[in-house]
Amino acid sequence: QVQLVESGGGLVQAGGSLRLSCVASGRTFRSYAMGWFRQAPGKGRECVGAIRGSGGTIYYADSVKGRFTISRDNAKNTVYLQMNSLKPEDTAVYYCAGDVKGVLTPRDEEYDYWGQGTQVTVSS
Repeated sequence: QVQLVESGGGLVQAGGSLRLSCVASGRTFRSYAMGWFRQAPGKGRECVGAIRGSGGTIYYADSVKGRFTISRDNAKNTVYLQMNSLKPEDTAVYYCAGDVKGVLTPRDEEYDYWGQGTQVTVSS
């Protein structure tokens, strides 16, 4: 069983930045594709970024391209989401997720493990 623990959420003003971290347990982290998802109240879950095990292939949602950066450090079993130029519409609970198949995908049903989520609130 893999456990994912997110941190780094909080309250920030529009235009500010936050960096989310997600630490994974287990020895096979480097083989997993990892994704960052978010869910705002009353909305569906959206993949904002995903990264393959090697870090060489990355996906971003159009809504965050140029503002968010996903990265990973396999030596630390950690995936990051650097969020810059934050907007009020970025307010949501952010989740990291792991796909043991290692396939880069924005489809949440493809992910096997999920963290508990961390709240990001952007004030205007």
